[in-house]
Order: sequence, then C-alpha cells, then structure tokens
Amino acid sequence: MKRTFILALVAAFALTGSAFAQRHAAAPLATFTFGVGGAAAGPTTTNNDDSCDIGTAPAATLLLPYFEVETATRGVDTFFTVTNVGDLPQIAHVTIWTDWSFPVLDFNLFLTGYDVQAISLYDVIVNGIVAPTNANLTAGGTSSSTTPGPNSAPNNSNPNLNIANCGAGLLPGILTQGLRAAVQQALVNGLYTLAGFSCGSTPVGSPSSAHRTATTAVGYVTIDTAALCSTTLPNDPSYFAREILFDNVLTGDYETLDKTAGNNYAGGNPLVHIRAVPEGGPAGTPLTGNQTNLPYTFYARFINGQTVASTGLTYTGTLLNFDRRQPLPSTFAARYIQGGATSFNTDYKIWREGKTGPVTCSTPPSLNSNMNVAEIVRFDEHENPNTFAAGQIVSPLPTSAVTLPETSRTSTTSSVYPTLNSPAGDTAGWMYMNLNSGVTIPALPANNVNLALHPTFPTPRPSQNWVVVSMTGAGSTAGLFGVEFDATWLGNGCSPAAGGSTVNGGNTFIGPAGGILVCPLADPGCTPGAGEYTGTNVTP
Repeated sequence: MKRTFILALVAAFALTGSAFAQRHAAAPLATFTFGVGGAAAGPTTTNNDDSCDIGTAPAATLLLPYFEVETATRGVDTFFTVTNVGDLPQIAHVTIWTDWSFPVLDFNLFLTGYDVQAISLYDVIVNGIVAPTNANLTAGGTSSSTTPGPNSAPNNSNPNLNIANCGAGLLPGILTQGLRAAVQQALVNGLYTLAGFSCGSTPVGSPSSAHRTATTAVGYVTIDTAALCSTTLPNDPSYFAREILFDNVLTGDYETLDKTAGNNYAGGNPLVHIRAVPEGGPAGTPLTGNQTNLPYTFYARFINGQTVASTGLTYTGTLLNFDRRQPLPSTFAARYIQGGATSFNTDYKIWREGKTGPVTCSTPPSLNSNMNVAEIVRFDEHENPNTFAAGQIVSPLPTSAVTLPETSRTSTTSSVYPTLNSPAGDTAGWMYMNLNSGVTIPALPANNVNLALHPTFPTPRPSQNWVVVSMTGAGSTAGLFGVEFDATWLGNGCSPAAGGSTVNGGNTFIGPAGGILVCPLADPGCTPGAGEYTGTNVTP
C-alpha cells in the first residue's frame, strides 16, 4: 500500500542516529507458569508494570474498540481524548481503521508534558479537521497547542523523540477534500478511492446496509507512543523497525453522543490501555535476547514473519513480538438487561483481532468480515443457560455458527446471541462469550523463542478481543439514559484458549481461566500443578 496516498500529514521524515544508539536488556519480572492441562495458567509478578492483565493504567497503546459517526446529521458522534501523564513531551500516532481492519487515515498529536487532546471523529471524518489550531473552525473538539505548561519539560527534552516534522503547519489541521471524501466513503460504504490510489471494487469495510443508517461511519482507532511525526501505518513493519516507542505514559477515554430521535443519550468509558512490557527505551533498537516475555503481543500479526523492505530485516527468532504490547483476552462475562419496566436495551461493542496481518487491497480485508465465534452462552438470573444447540436431540439441529467482523455493535436481541428464553421470566442475566476465532495468522511460530519460556503454550494461540457493554433505557420524556462499561475478562491475553464448555457438551467448566480453587504452592490440601482443589470442604 502506498501510504503517501492515504495519509493526511507529513510526506517525509528524518531520523537521527544519536536518539537510537542506546541498547536495553529485556529483564521483566513477570513469569508465566502453566500447570497440567493449562491449570493455574497466567502471569505471576511482583511488579505491576510486568503483568499481562489489562487495566486502566498509563500505557503505550490506547484502543478505541468501536466508534460510530452519523455523517449526514451528526446525530451520533464519538469523541476520544488522549492524555500525557508525564512531564516529558510525547508523540501520539493515531490510526483510524475500518471495521474490517483496513487503515484509512493516520495523524500525529504532539503532546507537551501533562497535555490532553480531545478529538471529535465527526470533525475528522465529515469536516476534515483534526485538532485545529483555530478553535473557531469547528463546532466540536478542541484546538491543539504545542506550548509547554509551567510544569512541563521543554519540547526538545525527550531524548527518544525526533520532533523535526512536528512543527507548525505539519501537525493536524484541515484535510484535503479528496482525502476527507475517501475516508468517509471507506467508513460508510466500505469502498476506498483516492487520486493515485484505489482498491476499486474490493471492499475494505462493511457496506452501509450493515450499519445503523445508510450514512453511519463505523470503525476503530489505535493510538501509539511514537518517536517521530510520520505517515507510516501500523500495518507496515517499518513502523516497528524505527518509529514505535515503549513508554507507558498515555491515558484516554471516549464518549458517544446520540441525539437521534428516540434515543438522546450519552455514554463513555476509558479507552483500552495496553502497556509495553518491558517499558522504555528508544525506537528501533532490538533488546538483548527476547523482546518481551509475553508469548505474543497486540500487534503480533503485523510484525512476526514480516520483512522491512528498506532494510531487509525480517522479524523472526529473537525479533518476534517487537512491539512488546500486552495481548488482549478471548473470554468474557458480559452483563445484559433486555426489556422490563424500564425498557432496557443492551448492546455489545466488540473488537476482535483479525485473521490477516498486513492488510492491503490484494490481501482481502473481507477475511476480517465474518470471523467465527467459539461459543456464547446466555444465562438468566436463575442460572438457566440458553445456547444455540445445547446438545438437543432434534432435527434439524439449531445452527451454532456465529460470526462477527473485526469490530461491531450488536443488540443482545439479535441472532448473534442465543434467544432469551427464561423459564422464570427474567429480563436480565449475563453472557459467557468465548470470542476466539480459532485462526490467527501468523500462529505462534515453531521458532518462537518464547516457546522456551512457555513450552506448554498451545498453538494456534487464542485470538484477541475486547467487549464493551452499552446499556440504554427509557429514563424520561426527554429521551433515554445510557451507561457503558467494559465486560469482565475471564482470562488475560496470556491464558491459553478455552475449550468447549460443559453447557455445550464440552469438557471445560465456564469460569475463570485456570479453574476455581486452584492449588497454591505449599498448600497441604492439594498438589500444586495438578489442577483444581480436590480436598473436602469442612464447615467450621
């Protein structure tokens, strides 16, 4: 893909050697010990910075799992903010992707120490304005400033940054009309056409018929700490060879405003905070030995096995997982309320790791349009399970084939989820969601040096996912009220793939990864590494 034809900002950049000369040894404290059959799986650490658990903590990458923008009326808009919680300046590299994981636009935010920047995606997609220096140019978002505050370090004080291309006139502003139209078309209709570059009739995202309205733009956003202001996309291996940084300094949140008829609500949530393990160091410098002790990483599909054209460098052996970002989980527990006196509705905003690595027109993005879902079980508030098949001896057997694209928003009333059929008449409960697609490209390679650290980690590895619960209800005559929150993950990104549950005829009990009452070391009541606790419960 010719990135110069699809990006909005800088056309060229320069690298300075002094900022990239230092070498660092990877010596994180986290370890990953797996018991028999995967029991007691997961990381153990005494350092919060070295955990595989995802939490709202300063991070090197932020993920907005799903966004919507009503382009015709601005009835729906999504805002997000990025905050630099350190005194040193940072560069946040923002990429907007279609719902089939095709990158259509990127831009850079120069954050002074303790800076915060808000972005309206309506402004970006429809008005073609990104963090304008003149706030009067747009009705939404806020302007960008590169003047440090009284307690911030000078803009040239971060030795890992090359700020040559971050000056006046090069940071976000007004996008060209052609670029704005191409981005909007890709996110609304799934077709990408720009002067000098076109995917033609090959769709890069879902058609408008799959969206809430025919003029709704959908997709997701990633935000990375970077060493320079550039136009390189994260699906280009050179992005990791010389640009991405590893400082856990970014935090962020997003808000969805819906003022369409019959809705009139707003919701918000923290962005997904993905930490670098280990953190720190300059860009483009391989660590001594393993890049990280994580078995795979958030950007693994864009790195592992890929070759940097300009240098011939191939990410194999000790160079695998070069981004060091924590991987995301595959199993979740998601609350729902569906109906009742307050007319509650629940939608799930779901992000999933695509099958494809570098996504181009010749590598069909449609591979990420209908990825399989391993298992979904709906429980009512009386613990009654609803599934698609549930081992019923009937003919024809109910279908259990469920698919979802890279990112989506679906109602719990849709056919994606088992029907709510509660003998007790409940209108609420929770869903067990095993979103593992079963196919990740590339799978954990046979020559992955991390197999020495994790010899029992299964291949293919589980795919990554994230779930946001969005609830709305009839709150007043003015419209609806809404809340959004992350679903509970049942295992982290370093947990092996979950097998089929006993509810659907499998052998795995639904619950936390590793099981319940796992044997701790030195516990006389059970044998460590042998699985769940097998002693007898004696009531005091």
